[in-house]
Amino acid sequence: MAGLYLEEFVPGQVVRHALRRTITESDNVLFSMMTLNPQPLHIDFDFAAKSEWGRPLVNSLFTLGLMIGISVHDTTLGTTVANLGMTETTFPHPLFHGDTIRVETEVKSVRESRSKPDRGIVEFEHRAYNQDDVLVARCLRQAMIMKRPA
Repeated sequence: MAGLYLEEFVPGQVVRHALRRTITESDNVLFSMMTLNPQPLHIDFDFAAKSEWGRPLVNSLFTLGLMIGISVHDTTLGTTVANLGMTETTFPHPLFHGDTIRVETEVKSVRESRSKPDRGIVEFEHRAYNQDDVLVARCLRQAMIMKRPA
């Protein structure tokens, strides 16, 4: 597996993920409809054109999922036991159709589990930037990660 084991994470470590993704209109509308989110800012071009943004906004939950998804191959693919939570999630700048995001992940803390000796908890800070290097999303994520097999 490409994911790292608990022992391979070091606080302060920063991973700049090579995978980038341009967000399409189709991504935004499909995600909004699949999650039953009828917010007109995401799916109604006429409504969005009359908003302060002048065009549809990308659904922020799609942005969050994409940001974390981009990080998986370089960090936790096959070594995650479970996501424990996501905190301090912010979207300081909107994303629009046609924007391309890149992601970096910083390891904030690492600790062994107090109750399960084969795993531990890593706290990640994920940050997503658009093509102009403007921060568009950030969150802290706590994940339970396997230790290297004995």
